[in-house]
Amino acid sequence: MLAVASLSLNAMAQEDPTEKYSVSTNSFWSNWFIQGNVTWNAFYLGGAPGNKFGNTPFYKFPLGTEVGKDVAHHPTALGFSVAIGKWFTPGIGLRTKFNGIWLGKAFNDKSQTYLAANEQVLFNLHNLLGGYDENRIWNFIPYAGLGAARNFDAKANSFVASAGLLNTFKISQKFFLNLDIAYYSYGQHFVGGNAAGLRPGHRFNDLALEVGVTYNLGKGTWNKTPDVDAIKALSQGQIDALNAQLTDAQAENARLKDMLANQPKAGDPGTAIATKTVTKVVAAPVSVFFNLGQSKVASKKDLQNVSELAKVAKDNNSKIVVTGYADSKTGSANFNQKLSEKRANTVADELVKMGIDRNNIEIVAAGGVNTLSPITYNRRATVEIK
Repeated sequence: MLAVASLSLNAMAQEDPTEKYSVSTNSFWSNWFIQGNVTWNAFYLGGAPGNKFGNTPFYKFPLGTEVGKDVAHHPTALGFSVAIGKWFTPGIGLRTKFNGIWLGKAFNDKSQTYLAANEQVLFNLHNLLGGYDENRIWNFIPYAGLGAARNFDAKANSFVASAGLLNTFKISQKFFLNLDIAYYSYGQHFVGGNAAGLRPGHRFNDLALEVGVTYNLGKGTWNKTPDVDAIKALSQGQIDALNAQLTDAQAENARLKDMLANQPKAGDPGTAIATKTVTKVVAAPVSVFFNLGQSKVASKKDLQNVSELAKVAKDNNSKIVVTGYADSKTGSANFNQKLSEKRANTVADELVKMGIDRNNIEIVAAGGVNTLSPITYNRRATVEIK
């Protein structure tokens, strides 16, 4: 089951072209949880002749045949388990689990009441392979652990090894439904040895199906780590835009000075001065940046500059060209072409919200490029007046 689930999870991760974004480590008091389960347990002995793992947990069988006694016809019972744990990352956690049972008079008319404590390491394969997603409905969590147990009727202590597959299904941000398939293996004489009609050397094993709930204590989600490259690109993009505006203003200023210096002066003989008003809109392109593999704007602050450009375009009834880009270092050429188009359309949708007629917006998908350095600066869309 673990192998099949791993392959399916890995396939899902490969189909998703988006980045598995990082998360920041929360405080020690975050990401704790408690669990409570009702358990159905099937018991059998390791090493008993004819009692093999493949059939004995689910059928009636005599545990004491080696000493001529038929002592356990119904080796199943209901029990309970409770646990408290903490996720240290979205993929790795620890829990302390307590499980117990009263088995009635199954072994030579002797009851078996016990309590076990296990320390278990949890591995959330969905988050490890598919990336963290706080809205994910199903989480697949294999685990393994060691602990100790006490049989109160037999007055016996034992180590216990445990392993299992925990499945959690999201009900709300706080509550999850549990479906846990667990296996426990106890040491020799845990059920009383010869006192219960059992031969020395037999291990007591428990295959359990557990159903219950998980409740998240306090903060149960993880915060995204800021995309430093996108922040740097945002700042650099704003600086580049200001520099471009300054360069354009200086060039326009020089042109106007030249026009004034060469214009005919009033009163010169034979000179007729014609007056002509020329309106020209000069605006530097504005950049809007995106995170790796995403078509959602990384920072809404970029749209403030787009808003100013949209106002100028509306006032002068100008057309706007939106060009989308992706970085060529990641993704295939086909994927980058589609991604650049999505980014351009995202910005075009924002322009429409700002009052620009869709017919006045031209979309250009440039695909994957490597024109800016570092490469992350190429994850953008530019907006300019045509």
